[in-house]
Amino acid sequence: MKLYYHPASTASRPVLLFAAESGIDLDLKLVDIFKGEHLQPAYRALNPNALVPMLEDDDFRLTESSAILKYLADKFDSPLYPKGLQQRARVNERMDWFNTQLSRDYCFGLVFAQLLPQHKRRSDEAQAGTVQWGQERSKVWLQVLNDHILGPGHNYVCGDAISIADHFGAGLLTLGEVIGCEFAAYPYVQGWLARIKALKSWKSVNATLDGVTAAHKGESFVTV
Repeated sequence: MKLYYHPASTASRPVLLFAAESGIDLDLKLVDIFKGEHLQPAYRALNPNALVPMLEDDDFRLTESSAILKYLADKFDSPLYPKGLQQRARVNERMDWFNTQLSRDYCFGLVFAQLLPQHKRRSDEAQAGTVQWGQERSKVWLQVLNDHILGPGHNYVCGDAISIADHFGAGLLTLGEVIGCEFAAYPYVQGWLARIKALKSWKSVNATLDGVTAAHKGESFVTV
């Protein structure tokens, strides 16, 4: 199986982490998004979305990080994607929540709007409004994550056992560390992230993101 990816990609890192933790051997194909390789005709012919990651399993191609995680978990019979109807529904619910509620306002409204030139608005007023909205809504979602999804007695987002929803959500949340986001105001979130970061493969999988974070240290951003 081939995985087209970039090590700094918010969507690629959860797949890389799950594969590394699960001992899944993937043929990694680097797509240098910083050089625009994802926009070139050769890659667009494989993935018209022009995004990473993309999984290729023989002649079957699959895009979207969440779908790839579920596919790999099923293919390799991972306990991190439980087969019980309600347990699996909860994992799906959490992954959808991260991918819509949190990601929309936190990743795109707050982080990417400040970090990536192609996401910045055309006027200073529009830019400031977008970032302010992203910050305010991100705080709402972080409070939900802290108080209701995690809270006391829950080590992971689906209860006491780690799942692919944790891999997915932690990948999104740590994106904010590039602009200096901290989670001390959300102690259950902070504790959960610490548990995910303690996974044996976390450091190696996220080394490139750590380098990007270091490169932006000292710059001024709006954060949570």
